[in-house]
Amino acid sequence: MSDDTIRLATIGRIIRRRWRLLTILALVGALVGYGTSLLFPPRYTTSASVLLPGAWEERELLTQAEIATSSVVVDRAAATLHWYGVSGSELRDRVSAKAADANIIKISGTADTPERAQQLSDEVARQFVAFAARIVDDNTDPEAAGQLEALQQMVVQTNRRITDLADAADPGQTVEGVQTRTELEKLRTSLQEAITKLDQAGPAANKANMVVMGSAARPTGEAPPTRTQLIAGGALLFFLLAVISHLTAVRMSRRLRTEPEISAALGSTLLGTVDVPGGRSAHRPEGRGTRTLIRRLLGVDIRWDVPTPQTSGDEASQQIRYRRVCTRLRDQLPSPRRLLVVVPDGDEIARRAAGQLVAEAGNDPMLRVVGVSASQPLVPDRDNESGALVVLGAGAWTAAELAGIAEACADAKHEVVGIVLAGAVRARATQSAGRTRDAATPVLAVGNDVKGSSG
Repeated sequence: MSDDTIRLATIGRIIRRRWRLLTILALVGALVGYGTSLLFPPRYTTSASVLLPGAWEERELLTQAEIATSSVVVDRAAATLHWYGVSGSELRDRVSAKAADANIIKISGTADTPERAQQLSDEVARQFVAFAARIVDDNTDPEAAGQLEALQQMVVQTNRRITDLADAADPGQTVEGVQTRTELEKLRTSLQEAITKLDQAGPAANKANMVVMGSAARPTGEAPPTRTQLIAGGALLFFLLAVISHLTAVRMSRRLRTEPEISAALGSTLLGTVDVPGGRSAHRPEGRGTRTLIRRLLGVDIRWDVPTPQTSGDEASQQIRYRRVCTRLRDQLPSPRRLLVVVPDGDEIARRAAGQLVAEAGNDPMLRVVGVSASQPLVPDRDNESGALVVLGAGAWTAAELAGIAEACADAKHEVVGIVLAGAVRARATQSAGRTRDAATPVLAVGNDVKGSSG
């Protein structure tokens, strides 16, 4: 599976076979999120809008938004609010401003209560308007303002004089009268353009006439992240981390799954594959103790990355596979046919398959089953056996573990004459329960049979 593409079916298999563990980890994540929410008190955010009359460019609006959150404005707001233990530098982290459409600056304030959030937004908006008005007043030249007003009055008086001259001109249709009225109208047009330009110079001063568009609305809910969001986020984070950990572990797994890889690791040939009825329960190792009980409760005592067991054929078809393996052993071994059947400890499928082989072979060949540790394999010394037959489940062991078993057999003077791969299948309902139980109970050698020799 390490080279396979991750598919939704793989994730679905993780959820189905590890749902207990995933549920517990999600609950732990929810508790972590709840604990995090206790460390960060709830926050409330609201906004106040300030209208900027006149014509403003986008960069000018961005500049005004920066001024609204400047230290001068926020410090003045902090001095006015006079909150105990809250300085202007702390308030600057709770205030933000952005330029909206229609020349509006939205000033947002965040506090630990809805009332304080409303007060903060309103006060910063008021201080911003006052500060902007003071800047304009300080930059205004009184003499230039007086000259501009005098010029406007002079233009108005000149316009009236032109009107009087046009009325007093020769009302006849002489060429001189027409030319005079034409020139006066041109002069009137020029004056009107001058008046328009003078009027357009007014918004530069009108920009200081900013308006706070009402009080900020009192917030009715917490600002994100809320306690509920932290709890849900913690549960989801732990759930995803658990799924990703499973996927990472299986992609980094070095367990051998293909027949050529297993044959190369053990240095022998494959004699056949056999089925073990029992479905997922066949993957559950036997054992007692607190650790085993906890693993069983969490659902991690069986592997999730094995394929879903297929429905087995009838009992006769299962026996045919075992008979073919026994036949190949008879053809391959000289008389008397005695073999040591080596099964790795913890491989429940292989243990059941070895028991069925013993029952099927009878006394020809005579099989003796021994369990060996995959980490420290120890095989009994050779007595009168013709070799060793290794029975194991596919995808359960690494190349190093299988090589260790092969070395242990060689140290005990046992030649590995063949390999049998066992796979779990779902038993049919019509199969005999008694037959299945008999097949699942192999004859294992006890530890006293080991005479010495280690791998």
